[in-house]
Formats: sequence, structure tokens, C-alpha cells
Amino acid sequence: MPPRRPPIDGVLRVDKPRGPTSHDVVAAARRALGQREVGHAGTLDPMATGVLVLMLGEATKLSAHLSADDKAYDATVGFGAETDTLDAEGEVVARAPEGTAAPTREAIEAALAAMVGTISQVPPVVSAIKVDGEAMHARVRRGEVVVPEAREVVLREAVVTAVRTEPPECSLSVAVSKGFYVRSLARDLALALGTRGHLTALRRTRSGTFTLDGSFDGAVLMAASRGDAAMKDEVRAAVEGWSRAASWMPTATVDEETARALRFGRPVSAPPGVEGTCLVLDPAGAPVCVGGAGDGTLRVLRGISATSPSC
Repeated sequence: MPPRRPPIDGVLRVDKPRGPTSHDVVAAARRALGQREVGHAGTLDPMATGVLVLMLGEATKLSAHLSADDKAYDATVGFGAETDTLDAEGEVVARAPEGTAAPTREAIEAALAAMVGTISQVPPVVSAIKVDGEAMHARVRRGEVVVPEAREVVLREAVVTAVRTEPPECSLSVAVSKGFYVRSLARDLALALGTRGHLTALRRTRSGTFTLDGSFDGAVLMAASRGDAAMKDEVRAAVEGWSRAASWMPTATVDEETARALRFGRPVSAPPGVEGTCLVLDPAGAPVCVGGAGDGTLRVLRGISATSPSC
């Protein structure tokens, strides 16, 4: 039996296919890479496709920071009916009155423009948001009545890219903050136009600094998880190691003495110009910790033991 490969620290950008859940993709990566420490930076619904950032090994400690990044999507909103999940996989729960005309491009653009900025958004009841420690979708599927609370989110940019009348729908490109639900946008946009609506297609084009360009084919990842050795090698080769850390979050490079102190959890003087949360690197570019700088002091927020290969 060949020796077990050491675990990898890094990030794998996956172009998620339609169908599997984000958890399914994480599970496939665990099987393909032969390691348990895999997480993701922002859930994608089963219907959605596009960029899903997977963190491996010690890079899972960056999860909270990568998940907080803005994201961008291409979306299609179908008009005339609203579903219980606010997407095409749900059951219709409301329809526009008979004879309601398809919205015009001008009306859609005006309604969308009024929503750009900070808004109060009610998330879908079928979502991963937790209430008393349990995801709302699990409560709903048990038959519980769940009333989600509105949350403040930001629609940073919204562009109408196409409008069709048969069927009545529009395509959008949007850039949004953490916690924004494009399914809720579809519902709210339709209501603002005097009709009902739901999301019929969604593709994430960017997650933080990670785009579709260079993302690993999610279908190949799913196949690799079923045991194809050559495909597993493809997955490993696609992992971006610590050398790409500067593209994930702000970084600060320190000398060996400072790195040693931080590895023992001791606060140090912050390098000039370093403020806020950052990934601290030693002179060789290896990660030391997630640090927090303020008032001239750099403190360890999360220690990192990067002993596995960077790809």
C-alpha cells in the first residue's frame, strides 16, 4: 500500500455544478484529497453554480475572514409566481393577478436602482441561517412555522443584462455584501414591480478576490471523489498554497524574531502601516498567524501551524 500523502494547506476554487449542496462539494474534496480538514467560504444553494472557495488544512482558520468578503452573481428572475423557497426548486405559493403584464426594462431598472445601497432584507425561510442553533431549512422541513428576522445587507451594484417577455423574466449582474440573499432580491424586485417572482438561475462569478477564471471543474472534483487516481492528482495540482496568501486577505511580513514571538502567542509592535486583521507571514512567506493590529500592537487572533506542503 502506498504511503498516505500529507494533508495540504491552501485554497481550492471550485466551479460548483448545479445539483450538489456546498456540503456535498466539501465531502467530495475530503475524499479526493484524503483529508478531513476542508471547509468553505460561503454556501451556494444546490440550484446555484459558480465559485465556491474551499479551504484546506490550516487555511480553514481563515474561514471567517474569507466568508465575510463581498460576492458577485449573475442571476435570472422569473416573473408571475413566487415559490416557498424563492427559487425554481420550490412549490408555488403565490401568483400574480391574471392579466398582469410582464415588467418592462425601464420599470425593472428603476425598481432595481431604488434598491441599491444598504437595505433591510428578509431572508428566505428555507436557508442555512440558524435559529437557536439549528438551520431554518431544517425547522421548516419538520413543519415548524419560522418567521425570519430582517437583516441589514448591502446591494453594492445591480445591472440589468437582459429582459424577456416569453417567459417573463430578466437577467441581472449584482455585487453584494456578506449575508445577502439573491433569492430574496428576486422576491422583492417582483413585488416592487407589482407582480410575483422567484429566482430561476444563479451563478456566482466572484467570491472576494476569487473569480471563475481558473476555478476547478466541480464535476471533475465529484468524479475524483469516487476513486479515480488521475483525477485526484488533478485536484491536488489545482490547490493554491500559502504563496497565494496575499490574494486572500491583507498580509503583514515580519522578521524571524517577531515571527517566533507571535508563534508563542506574545504581542509585538505592529509593522509600520499595518492596521486591523491581517495574515502574518515570516520572511520565507510561511504563515505565522491571523493577527490583529491596533494602537501600534500586533496580537495573535488565531495561530497557524503550516507544516504541510504548499502547492
